[in-house]
Amino acid sequence: MTFGEAIATCFKKYADFTGRAARAEYWWFTLFIFLASIGMAIVSETLAALFSLGTTLPCLAVVTRRLHDTDRSGWWQLLWLVPLLGWIPLLIWATQKGKAEPNRFGDAPAS
Repeated sequence: MTFGEAIATCFKKYADFTGRAARAEYWWFTLFIFLASIGMAIVSETLAALFSLGTTLPCLAVVTRRLHDTDRSGWWQLLWLVPLLGWIPLLIWATQKGKAEPNRFGDAPAS
């Protein structure tokens, strides 16, 4: 999956919390959000805040689908609420290779 395909897929599945997302889809979209946030913050803090608000739902959806690819529930995102250490398992899981075989969340995504 290319950078553009990942962005298009994530916005097309704006609030789709079902299915699975490949590592490429997740990381390309994460890079897009990071770069766009920096660019918008340079232009205007208000614009950056609106962008963050507008992309919260697709970000949550792609993280859920990424966790599904590793055969974990999207509810594991709540680990972000654990101070200091909650992000570590999420980072490890996001970098893991997804299950090649179908799991309870559906067929493996196209890479």
